[in-house]
Amino acid sequence: MQRGCASSALPLRARLIDFLIQSAHKLQVAPTVKYTALSIFAHRFYPRCLSRLEEQGNDVENWLLQSPRESNLQLFALVSLWISTKIHTSPCLSVKIFKSLGDNIIKEQHYTIRDYLEAEVVLMQVVNFEIGMNNSAFVYFEELLLQFKGVAKVGELVNFEAGMDIMDLIYEKEETSMLYTNPHSLAASILVASYVITVPKQTWEFPVVPWVKFVTGCEEEDILEIVRDILKHVLDVSW
Repeated sequence: MQRGCASSALPLRARLIDFLIQSAHKLQVAPTVKYTALSIFAHRFYPRCLSRLEEQGNDVENWLLQSPRESNLQLFALVSLWISTKIHTSPCLSVKIFKSLGDNIIKEQHYTIRDYLEAEVVLMQVVNFEIGMNNSAFVYFEELLLQFKGVAKVGELVNFEAGMDIMDLIYEKEETSMLYTNPHSLAASILVASYVITVPKQTWEFPVVPWVKFVTGCEEEDILEIVRDILKHVLDVSW
């Protein structure tokens, strides 16, 4: 998913999510690293950071959180990726790699290695050290697609990259990112949406919605509602 210059017209939260996603692509990290970092940053750090600012204003205890500029928040996005590599990658990427990337893509501020180390401590404190990711919609989607390919020939036509693009776009919009609170239903719905988008309509013979309902135990009505939200709000497609 390439945004280019269009990202500058996005709201701040969407720009930061896009920044994190593009950074993950530049670093060529695994999808699990990217989605764990997105969970840490978008669902935990960013909303709690805003909440602290509303409660304390400029009296927050660390300079990185005092009316944070976009560059400071970009630093925390990179730190979220760094923490995620520590969880999923062995050996993890060096902080020097993230500093080098930050030097190239963070335009408003230059950060030292010490700043990255300090930002890691601050982020961990803001999220109360809650950095685990037990229920991953990405993992469920990946497993579900493998099962689908095993039972239906048309499963080979479902584009895995399209599914990940949908997941990225869902994160960019705050109202749709709340779908991640139910990863099983979201994974089932992403599979159906990917099927609708990437499989030629003349080959729509397999009963994909009843199948994901059977496999996941999710309600068909819930799946269809989320699919409609994905197509309407994320991809501007009606179904």
